Order: sequence, then structure tokens, then C-alpha cells
Amino acid sequence: MRPLWYVISSFFVTAYYCLKVILASQVGVRLRPDGVYDQAAREWGRKLLRANGLNVAVQGGENIPDGPCVFVANHVSWVDVWALAALLPGRVRFLAKRGLFMVPFFGSALKRAGHIPIDRRNRLAAFDAYAEAVRLIQNGTRAIIFGEGTRSRDGSLQPLKKGPFVLAIQAGAPVVPVFIEGTFSVLPKGSMLLRPRPIAVLVGEPLPTDGLTYMDRESLGQSCRESLLALRDHVDGSVMAK
Repeated sequence: MRPLWYVISSFFVTAYYCLKVILASQVGVRLRPDGVYDQAAREWGRKLLRANGLNVAVQGGENIPDGPCVFVANHVSWVDVWALAALLPGRVRFLAKRGLFMVPFFGSALKRAGHIPIDRRNRLAAFDAYAEAVRLIQNGTRAIIFGEGTRSRDGSLQPLKKGPFVLAIQAGAPVVPVFIEGTFSVLPKGSMLLRPRPIAVLVGEPLPTDGLTYMDRESLGQSCRESLLALRDHVDGSVMAK
């Protein structure tokens, strides 16, 4: 795949949906389930996948609970964001690093659509962000967090941060492990050359948080890591997109 096409398609598709979100917010369109903000994120992901010749196979979609939850996914590529935005149902919002919200135009659209910035260097600000995320989850939002905190440079699963599990416990929402396979070979961190390859998104069984406290955050995180590794080990040709 030509590097220039990846850059061009990303720019124009992203600009279109950012403009759609910003205009909607300026005319007073409110956040509501399956409203313009949900649709814009979903269509943005799908258009970018399609424009770059990427098909995604999904396994375990039946494991997604009907209500709010905290999706904890591995992260190896910017394409992960496209796939999750395109495929995960319901009112879904990302908890993303604060730097993305400082990108002109794109950051404004993220904020207006209700995605939540996390500044891990500022402990007080991070607590405030997680408090806002708890409120949203308790009101029906499904949160997406990349559990490693950043993209893996070698494609392996890095240690998971504790924050996602504290969030899930405080919100009283189940953790849903999501393993994304194939995107590292499509577009690894630092690369501008996108290569169409098979991609799979595998959704694990929810990990309940009922009755858990802050002291259980590490054991919950370990259970999630084990689930992610089990999902990785079950990836084969039968679940990869053709």
C-alpha cells in the first residue's frame, strides 16, 4: 500500500468526521445513545478501514454485555483505534492520552464527542478524568482503554496499568478483555507504510467487579492479562479476516 494514500485517506476522512462532530456541537446537538457522535466515530473507523483495504474478523461479540462495561484492549497500532471505533456497539468512548486532545481540530472533536483525556503525568488531573469516566459509565457509556497505556513497539503484550481496573471497580462495571491481532504487521508504531493484512478482534468473557474493592485491582488486572493472553493463543486462520 502506498504510504501517501494512507496519509491522504486518514487526513480527509478524519477531517470530514471532525467537522461533522464540531458542527453538531455548535448547533446544540446533545450526546445521546446512537446519536451523531456515536455514528461519527463508527463511520470514521469503518471508512478508514475500507479506504485502506482492511477487513476485520470479529470473534466473541456475544460476550459483550448489554449494559455499560470497560473494554480493556491491547495496543500495537493506530489501526487498533479504527477497528474498535468501527466494531464495538453502543455508546462507546475512549479514554485517551491528553496529547491527542491538543491536536488542532481533531482534539476539539474528541472533546466535543465526549471522549476523555488522561494525563498520566498529572496525578490530580488523572483522578478527575477517572471520576468523570466513572460518572459516564454509570450513566450507560462503554469505556475503551488501552490497558498498556501506549502502543507496544514489538507487538508483544506489555504490563497492564492499574488505572483501568480501579475505574471498573469504582464504576461497578465488568471488564471485557479485547485482543486485537494483525494490526502490528499492518501499521506498527513509527511506520508510515500501511500494509493490508488479516486482522482479528477477539472479545473475551466479561470479568465481573461485583463486590470488589480498590485492594482487588491487581488481581483483576492479572485476570484480564490472562484472558488477553488466552485470546492471543487462540488466534488462528479461522478467525482472521481474509
